[in-house]
Amino acid sequence: MITIDISSLAGKKNLLAFSAGVDSSALFFLLLENNIKFDIAIVNYGTRTQSKEEVAHAKALAKKYKLFCHTITAPKFEAHFEKQARDFRYEFFDSLVSIEGYNNILTAHQLNDQLEWLLMRLTKGAGVSELVGLEPISKRENYTLVRPLLSYAKDELLSYLNTNDFPYFIDESNSDEKYERNKFRNQFSDALISKYHEGIARSFTYLRKDKETLESEFEIVYTKKSLFIIKLHTLTSKVKATDMTLKKLGYLLSASQRQEIEKEISLVVGAKWAVELQGNLLYIAPYVTIDMPKKFKEKCRLSKIPAKLRGYYYQENITF
Repeated sequence: MITIDISSLAGKKNLLAFSAGVDSSALFFLLLENNIKFDIAIVNYGTRTQSKEEVAHAKALAKKYKLFCHTITAPKFEAHFEKQARDFRYEFFDSLVSIEGYNNILTAHQLNDQLEWLLMRLTKGAGVSELVGLEPISKRENYTLVRPLLSYAKDELLSYLNTNDFPYFIDESNSDEKYERNKFRNQFSDALISKYHEGIARSFTYLRKDKETLESEFEIVYTKKSLFIIKLHTLTSKVKATDMTLKKLGYLLSASQRQEIEKEISLVVGAKWAVELQGNLLYIAPYVTIDMPKKFKEKCRLSKIPAKLRGYYYQENITF
């Protein structure tokens, strides 16, 4: 039997990221069973012949159960498909949050997804926070990201759908190993989950507790748009705080970038993110080069606004 925690969903305006596949279909019907009000959003990437059928299916489900279905067609991505698709998808969700006022975005990530993430990060070099990756509840600037299915394996969700004769689609691109995630899924994670499901689920529970302990070493004291000011309780937590913050902003650090952050107190990461340490305060924001009035620059200097962040303060009209 599959049960989901609805404490953060009841009475809220919820949006389900829907694909018509096994995971999101299972979450769709579980939400209905728990009398949770929600709408759905589906992206047509146009990469498969059944994409149009899935969108039509989503619209039909929404009509049947009196929900609203948001749809969008993505442009053709020439390279780095997984990253560009993810960025496009979350930009779509962000716009819906702004326009419709959703409190929560629900995704159907499950235990197999979590293990895939851990294995991929493990091969690149990662600490506890990076290995855990997916959290049941993640606070974003304008909404909360909720993943109610993280403790359940894909086989359990599939069994739930089949037992209840609920409809779903099988995405044939999941077997295409040109995508890194599929390679880890097909060669490692599915087999491990099948054999060691309970132990793996317990391990993620322990890892999350360890992660909470590690992250108690710093706290966010101010955030505005993509600006974060973080108080470090120990200076050794600088890399961890930077990594976690940039991950929230959709950027993953490489091993060499972590080493650079550990050594430097002022730098630009990936030609995109300004990271500056002043005392025990860590400042992180997009790196913006822009002409600024002399009066504004002097005000920044007197207020001790880090130099690499001043362009973003000016561009976004952030008061200080």
